[in-house]
Order: sequence, then C-alpha cells, then structure tokens
Amino acid sequence: MVAHEEADVVVIGSGMGGLAAARAIAQFGGKRVLVLEQHYTLGGMTHEFSRAGRFQFGTGLHYISANAGPFLEFMTDGRVQLSPLPDDYDVLHFPDFDFAVPATKERFRSRLAEQFPDESENVDAFLRTTRRAMTGLAARNVFASFPAGVRKSGFPIVRRLFPSAYRTLREQVIRSVRDPRLQAVLAARWGLYGIPPASSAFGYHAAVPLTFFMEGTAHPVGGPKELGRIVLEILRTYGVEMRPRQRVNDVVVERGRVAGVDVEDTATGRRYHVRTDTVVSAAGVRNTYALIGKSQELADLPEEPSAVMLFLGMSRSPAEFGLRGENHWLMPDLDDHEGFHRPPGEGTLYVSFASLNNPAARYHTVEALELVDPRVVDQWRGIPEEDRPDSYHKLKNELTERLIARLEDRWPGFRSAIAFAELATPLSFETYQNSVMGSFYGLAATPQRLRSARAGCRTPVKGLFVAGQDAWGSGVVGALAGGLMAANAVLKPRQLGTMWRAIRAGAPPRDRNTGWQGYLRVAGIEALTPTVRRIRFEPLDGGAMPFSFAAGQYLKVELPVAVEPIERSYSICSGPGETDFVEIAVKHEPDGLGSGYLNDELESGHALRVSGPHGEFTWDPGAVAAETLLLMIAGGVGITPLMSVLVAAADAGHTGRIVLLASYRADDEVVFRPEIEALRSRLPGLEVSIVVTGRQGRIGVDMLRPYAGPATRVHLCGPAPMMQDLIGHLTELRVPREAIHTEAFVSGRSKETRREKAHAIAVAATAAGVTEFTIGLANGDPAFPCHPGQSVLDAANAAGVDLPQSCGEGACGTCRVRVLSGAYETDTRGMFSADELAAGWRLACQTLPTEDLVIAPS
Repeated sequence: MVAHEEADVVVIGSGMGGLAAARAIAQFGGKRVLVLEQHYTLGGMTHEFSRAGRFQFGTGLHYISANAGPFLEFMTDGRVQLSPLPDDYDVLHFPDFDFAVPATKERFRSRLAEQFPDESENVDAFLRTTRRAMTGLAARNVFASFPAGVRKSGFPIVRRLFPSAYRTLREQVIRSVRDPRLQAVLAARWGLYGIPPASSAFGYHAAVPLTFFMEGTAHPVGGPKELGRIVLEILRTYGVEMRPRQRVNDVVVERGRVAGVDVEDTATGRRYHVRTDTVVSAAGVRNTYALIGKSQELADLPEEPSAVMLFLGMSRSPAEFGLRGENHWLMPDLDDHEGFHRPPGEGTLYVSFASLNNPAARYHTVEALELVDPRVVDQWRGIPEEDRPDSYHKLKNELTERLIARLEDRWPGFRSAIAFAELATPLSFETYQNSVMGSFYGLAATPQRLRSARAGCRTPVKGLFVAGQDAWGSGVVGALAGGLMAANAVLKPRQLGTMWRAIRAGAPPRDRNTGWQGYLRVAGIEALTPTVRRIRFEPLDGGAMPFSFAAGQYLKVELPVAVEPIERSYSICSGPGETDFVEIAVKHEPDGLGSGYLNDELESGHALRVSGPHGEFTWDPGAVAAETLLLMIAGGVGITPLMSVLVAAADAGHTGRIVLLASYRADDEVVFRPEIEALRSRLPGLEVSIVVTGRQGRIGVDMLRPYAGPATRVHLCGPAPMMQDLIGHLTELRVPREAIHTEAFVSGRSKETRREKAHAIAVAATAAGVTEFTIGLANGDPAFPCHPGQSVLDAANAAGVDLPQSCGEGACGTCRVRVLSGAYETDTRGMFSADELAAGWRLACQTLPTEDLVIAPS
C-alpha cells in the first residue's frame, strides 16, 4: 500500500530557485511547504564536493555580482559574506590581443573608448541599448508570472517597446559598432548563459555580463556551500521541510489541476503520495513537462548546451603564475560563431580560481569549463557509470590532457603544479543535476525562448509552476529570481505586497548584542610560550566586530583539518571593551587535531568560520558588590578566560579586591606574564600568585584559606583533576557552591569519545531489542523517553522538559542534575567535587543512559 501525506505546497528541487520559492511562500503565504530533492545533498549548484581528502570544488557558482542585490540579501538575511575579485575581474584572450574587463560600467566604457577611440560614440549608444534590453528582459519575465490573459496582452507590448532584447547578440553588436575586435569584446562571455552570439537573445547578454557583473564581482567567503548553508538554515526557521534523495515520478493532474505528487525515497525504496494542490518545480521546464506528459509542447524551443568541467587540485598557488583571482576566457577566434558545436576541448574555455578569492580556502583549486554539444557523449548515454567502457574513459583522459595543454600554453609551468585532475562530462551533469541531456543553464537563452509561452513560471496545468533558471535566467542569482517569480504567481495580491516590500527593505541592521556566525580574518598570530599561541581575529572588511561579548565567554571555531571541518571551542582572552578585534589563546595539545592546525599551519590572512559568543562563565564588574572578593584560579591555559575578566575589570576602573592564583607545570609554560604585570598598575586591588607545580606543588587548602569565605566569588578553570580537587577544597572552606563558577576545556578527543560511546550504546540497545529508555523525575513531573545513544539533556530538550543549560558540550557546568538510580556512561569534566560525585551529581549533556534513570534537576 502506498502511504499518503499532505502538504500545502510541494517544491521539486532544492536549487536556489526552489528554495527561494519555498521561503517566500512559507514566509508570506503562511503555507506548509515540503521540498523534495533527488540528490543526496540539498542546495543545488551551491553544493561542493571534495577529492583527495583536501580539495574542495564548487559545482556551478564561480562568481556573482559584488553588489549581490536585494534578492540575494533577502535569501540570506544579509548574512552572506563576499570576497571581491580583482577590479579587472574577467580577462579575455583572443588569438591576437587581450582585453581586461574592469569593474563598473564607467570604467568599462572608458577602457573601450581608450582602446577603440574611433568607436567612442557607438560604445555610448550600445550601453544605452544594453540598459533598454535589460529592462525588456525583466519586463518580459515579470509578465510571464502573471495569468494567461495578462501574458497574452503584455508580451506583444514588451516586444514592441524593447525590440533589442529579442535580437540576437551578433545582430545587435553588428548594428552598434564597426570594429570586428570591438564586436568580439562586446559579444564575449556568452558562456555565462550558454548560447553563442549568432543564436543568443541580446536581452540575456545585456542582463548578465553587461549589467549584473558590471559593478564588480565577488566569491562567497567559505565557498558556494556557505551560501547554501545560510539559506537552508533560514528556511528551517520558517518551518520548511526539506528531504534529500526523493525522486518525484509523477505530478498527478486531475481535471486540469494539480492533485499531488508520487514520490520514491531512493535511500529506502519507499514510495508515497503527497496530496497538494500547488506544486512548484525547480527541476527545469523540460523535466516539469515530462512529469505531466507534455514534453511535445516544448518542441519549438532550441536544444541547450551542456559542459565539460575540469577540476584541478594544485600543489602550489596559482598566484605563482601571476594570477590574482581574476577569471580568464580563452577564445579560439574573434566571432566564435561555432560556439559549443566545436570539438570538445577546442571551444571557448573559462578558467576560474576560486581558492584565490576565498580566504577560507585551505588548498588551491582551479576550475576550467567549456560548453559543449551534449551529443558528444551520446554513445555512452544510458549506461551506468560503473559499466561505461574504456572508450568513455579514454575520451575523458584525452580531453583532460587537451585542456591542461591549453592552460600550460597560457601559463608555462602550470602543468607541474597540478596535483589532482578530474573531468566532468555532460553525463555527470545528467546524473548529479538531473538536467535533460546535461543542460548546464536550463532553457537556451534565445529569442525563441523569449517568445515562447512555455518559457516561464506558468504552465498549462492549474497549480503547477516553474521556478529557477527557466523562470528568469542563468546562474544562481538568476535561479533565485526565478523562484521569486514562482512565488509571485502563487501568492495572493496582499501577500505579494508584503513580500516585495520586505525584499526592497533589505535585511534589518544586526544587533551586536545577539549571537553571530560567519567568517573572521586572522589578523595576527603570536607565540606566548613554546606551546601556546595567541590568535587575533578581525572582520573581513575591517570596521567594528559584528558581535559584543561578556568577559569570560568563548567562541566556537570551525577548522578545515579534514574533508569536513571540525568545530572547537576557545575562550576569549581579549577584553570586551575592544570592538575592532577579538583574541583567543590556544595550547598545542599532543595529537590535538584542532590545536595542531592552529599552532602549526594557520597563517595570517586566512579566514575561519566563527560562532559566538557562548558561555556563562562571565563576570560583570557593575553587578558585583564592593565587598565581594573575586578569586580567580587558573590551571595552565585555563587562565585564558580570566584574562578577559581582568581586562574588563581594569577598563571599568574596578577597585575591589581580586586575587589570581595561576598554576603552571613549569616556568616556560607561564602564559600572559607581561600582560598580568601591566594590569597590576591598573587594578589597585589585584593580588597575583604564580604557582609552578614542579617546584611548589599544587594549589591546596592552605593557599586558598586566606581568600575563602561566604563573600567570595570564585572563577575556576583548568584541567579536570585540578578542578575536582579545588571544588572540594572550596566547599570545605565554606564557599557557597553557587559562588563557584567553573569552565572546563572541551577537546576534540573528548567529543569524539562521547560520540563513540553513544554509538556503542545505540548498537548494544538495538541488539537487545531496546528502542528507548525512560527518564523519571524525582519531583513527580512526567517521565520522558530517551533514545539509546542520546544524552539526558538532548532527550529532555526533545521532550520539552526544561533543564538548566547553556553550552551543551560540558564546558560550563550549567546542566547539573543528580542521578538517583539507573546505569549510564558519563564524563564529569572535573565539574564536581568527590563528595558531589558520590551524591550523584552529573552533567546532563554528558550523561548517556544505558537503562532507565531517575534524576533530580538542580
């Protein structure tokens, strides 16, 4: 029996067009939206893949406008960070001359006038025509989102008012300028939308290379996947459900209206039907019409090109060959009239250098793309990848060599810097993009497309709409615009007004007092001891830090040490009054993956993804009674968060008594000695004792006794055994337990150990036939379930049970609970004294039940 589900709106495909439609419909229409993606990864052409354990490659997004515009700002809530390409961002290489395309139309016009002085007036007229053609394309696409009656009357008006949009590119440049070399420059870069000058509609050329990219170009910091990550994260906040590995086999139509979709989960083989009266397809017009059995209605539209793309991993930086991150176009001749019908490897070759434009890239990569006729792989089409014969692999090898030879000819020595090479063919794009014949840009950008009633977001079936590139134009941002056109067709008029006002208004200003995540640039690295480095982060574009923090908080930092980055937490050691930068101090732990990278490999200028601030191990000088003694106890690099507290106290003019007891194993391990000495003059109440345990032993009861009492506030940070002992000593000396504030180090190894324990518990429970444990509450509240391998805290959160919590990873000690009965695995992180452990106190975030438990929250 086929299972049945319901959704208000189903979106087919999770490319930027589908996601834009999903967000707009959910946000402004209040609909329950279900996104079904055939690929194993959400995000469409923002997807990245890795090779050789280190090289990261994008699949379709190479550069976008530096002024990303309101559409992209809307989709990312203004969170996307862009790294600009060089001002001369596209370099055109013709057989006998080169031309560098500069940012801004004014500079472009000036350079054309300088190199073609006899054509100056013609260039000005051409650029005016470009603006009109761009307007005509936009008008046509907006009309395409309206009902049939409006489209029927509006399309002819647009054609009459903006005839240049419907001319071919070649016709327009011949009309506009006389010099064949100038014609070549103006017609170049048709590869940005896929159709050569003899066949492409000038409206698309006016929109993409001559308008959208003309204000400068940029690359997403963190790569295309960062753009996808932000968008997907935002969609989840609007309740959009997204499922990968879901193949839509049919759009069910009853009496000319959508009634649902039939779906197969390719991961499990499960088939199900989703009832809905609205479907938005971001799978392309050809795939969409195939789903409703109307492919023959598209016979008048020209076929689209596909592409071959060469992915190169480099052993040396491309900068060694004089490259700065600009794109290069290698043209076989001036007019390129054969376009993508040339033999593969001999056409226009586009070469991009993503790693030079992404400050977060650890390894260097190059991507070279050539548009080709999809028929070049016809003889192998339909054969599974693993079964393709040697002849297919021979073609790939020969084509790889041909493309590398062209790069070597342009930049001698380039071949020797290549460490990895892989070629994608039209069959690759068929497989992963699910495009018809490996189409790279969707419907061909021709005059026929502009005149076709089938090219747009409306279809003959009521309730069925098209999003993505085929609803607007090429590229990720073009697909995004197509998604908004689909939403324009689905939403009610009053909802549309709200949507367009929100898009025009842009993202609201950020509140620096809220949490933040994004990329910061490494501005400085300083060795404090043989094993500890201080690392300074600044905003990518200068200016003030995007967030504020309290003394004692920490950051989470993603580190690119493996195919997937790892996340580590590091305390902030700079003061909260500093707004231009933030600093952390990191000790190189033996075999530490993250700390090893930060101490041995990180370089200034690199960008790392950071989130924060986090933690409640904080101190506010304005909220402390004058008679309170602040006792700070540090073990080794545990002094890091306490340095932020000391700086905050000094900046606030604090005159109360502060005692710092800092313990180190050896003299050369003492961290921040000069900074502490400098703070003595600014903090009249500061007392400092440096303890070197190799000579003096550990901090014990006798050293604590003069400072311990009911009016003492303690901040304790260090290795777990030290913290456990000191909590016991302080409690013995009658320091109130609630006055003892702790923070523990959370190493990558401890996180991995917890995951391993969780997996082992889940496997053992499955073998025993146990599907869940029960966690009872001593206060009489209802018990709640816990899946094997789940922590007490995660289970409580899933059940809506309110437990105290903060970091969720065992650093802060906030989620204290008493385990009264039952067996479990745990890690106390030194957050409790021996007596507290004996009484059953544990961290809920680190406690993994192995049978039913009874707990008492703190």
